Amino acid sequence: MLRMTGIGKSFLGVRVLGGVDLEVSAGEVHAVVGENGAGKSTLMKILAGVHAPDEGTIEIDGRSVAFGHPVEAQRAGVAIIYQELTLLPERTVAENVFLGREPVRRGLVDRAAMETATGELLKSLGEESFGPRDLVRRLSVARQQVVEIAKALSLNARIVVMDEPTAPLADHEVELLYTLVRRLTARGIAVLYVSHRLREIFDLADRITVLKDGARVTTTEASSLDTAGLVRLMVGRELDSYYPPRAADPPGEVLLSVRGGGNARLRDIDLDLRAGEIVGVAGLQGSGRTELAKALFGAEPFTTGEMTPRRPRSVREAIAAGIGLVTEDRKAEGLLLNQRVRDNALLVARATGAPQPRTGVERLLERVRLSPPRPAQEVRLLSGGNQQKVVLAKWMTVAPRVLLFDEPTRGVDVGAKAAIHDLMRELSQDGMAILMISSELPELIGMSDRIVVLRDGRLAGELPAGSTEEAVMSLAAAS
Repeated sequence: MLRMTGIGKSFLGVRVLGGVDLEVSAGEVHAVVGENGAGKSTLMKILAGVHAPDEGTIEIDGRSVAFGHPVEAQRAGVAIIYQELTLLPERTVAENVFLGREPVRRGLVDRAAMETATGELLKSLGEESFGPRDLVRRLSVARQQVVEIAKALSLNARIVVMDEPTAPLADHEVELLYTLVRRLTARGIAVLYVSHRLREIFDLADRITVLKDGARVTTTEASSLDTAGLVRLMVGRELDSYYPPRAADPPGEVLLSVRGGGNARLRDIDLDLRAGEIVGVAGLQGSGRTELAKALFGAEPFTTGEMTPRRPRSVREAIAAGIGLVTEDRKAEGLLLNQRVRDNALLVARATGAPQPRTGVERLLERVRLSPPRPAQEVRLLSGGNQQKVVLAKWMTVAPRVLLFDEPTRGVDVGAKAAIHDLMRELSQDGMAILMISSELPELIGMSDRIVVLRDGRLAGELPAGSTEEAVMSLAAAS
């Protein structure tokens, strides 16, 4: 169905794609993988008409095409669903599906026809939990993705590109996406699937194309690879283990303690965080994981219970008490994207009047493995993994005793994940207490010295290091 041959692209003299070939068949899930900066997004945007290639050809059904605009790609049957959804929240599902293409009758928008067509699209996707007249802002992120897919089908898309589709989803919502992907391929639609989550690649993909440094490394059947082999192709080296070894020494003194903590979202929280320990937090969406981090950090403070150090009433009080928070959404809450790396690294120190790091910002950026460590570069130009490393540097400038991580490796490639994991373990071995929230159970199990499980705003139980995914989910989902 699709053949891209010799695709090349440069930006400001920097070559980001060099002679990439890609072939996709009807009814196939074709995964495109690689580290951040490998060229995946640029290749997909060329297919979607966002960028024009400097060289190479694109064929759909054997016919040569050239897109000067995304609308031209849509007309040729190409639809792209970005990680950050492009829906209008204050409009209905039907209005979003037919945005800019509303059916007209006697000079007016034919709402009945639009809603009927949208209803048929939703029915074809097996979606019955919402309808054409529902406002998009009232839908979960997973349901909003259904709307995006319905919109693609309304355009008669035959090639659907999904860019990190599960990044904003909780674990229990991922299965819904799997079902939708299988329904698309059953209709003969080709799906190009871009993801850092290797489990999804092996769950869904028929074939895998690996990109590295703007070039195609290989295209192979998914069944011919295992996780270790795929990682080796992506990063060009062995990663003996995804997770660094746990500390041999027992944890030290209690640096943070909560007894009976509660607020509007949490109840009866008892928790101790010790020096030299990584405590994982598991739970389904809505269980209170992020709310726990925000309560400890004074952003949504505990209103009941006791906490040592003293229960913070604000973020400033929490920072003064030696508590830091790496937020779930680094772009919206963790960084100033249009400012330099140096200025972002010094955000907390400058805001709180803390002394700047003795070793200097450059040494700090080297320690967090920022690659390359360019203090004058704007943060928006960095990959997701490097942006997360800048967030870590921001907190390391003030050396907190307790550091809370909310989804520390979301949207980060495997090489950057390994660097962040190594740094987290180094910090804990230096005596820091770490609380880590993650929706990825392998990460949670691989990194944690013990795991606490939340359910409905309460602690459902605690598990030791090395517990199974089944043990975690049985606590998280128990009725």
